[in-house]
Amino acid sequence: LEGGKQMLPFKKILCPTDFSQPSYEALKVANELALHFSAELYLVHVLAPIPVITAATTPMSAGAPTTSFDVVLYEKELKGSAEKKLEEITDQRLSKELKVQSFLAYGKAADEIVRIAEKEKADLIVISTHGETGFRHLIFGSVAEKVARHAQCPVLTIRAAQK
Repeated sequence: LEGGKQMLPFKKILCPTDFSQPSYEALKVANELALHFSAELYLVHVLAPIPVITAATTPMSAGAPTTSFDVVLYEKELKGSAEKKLEEITDQRLSKELKVQSFLAYGKAADEIVRIAEKEKADLIVISTHGETGFRHLIFGSVAEKVARHAQCPVLTIRAAQK
């Protein structure tokens, strides 16, 4: 017992997805656990903020028409695409017996996953590791590692199959 909180049974299981194969492996485990414990499943996808390109950083040639990039429209398309993918996952990869809630967040993936888990009082986070090592791991870190370090609830990491 941690802080007087009973760990089992899990009632709310959170599973982040970045729509990659490793995240779908974690989703299979989350689906099985949610069925076993009759738990709700929270599906989370985090969109990274889009860096704003200003006129000062965009080279312009004299007299040439400039093309503008509509950040708001692009964000809207990204959001729509992510919402559609979350619906497809719910329909195609999760048991129909489960109560599923989808969350779309914006920001740093690990921070948002931890924030949503706390806000929704998740009992467990099931997350995949992408198996990054060496330089890529050093530069990009591991979302799963950061979530495990900062989450208030237990975190089950599912290691991605190595090819």
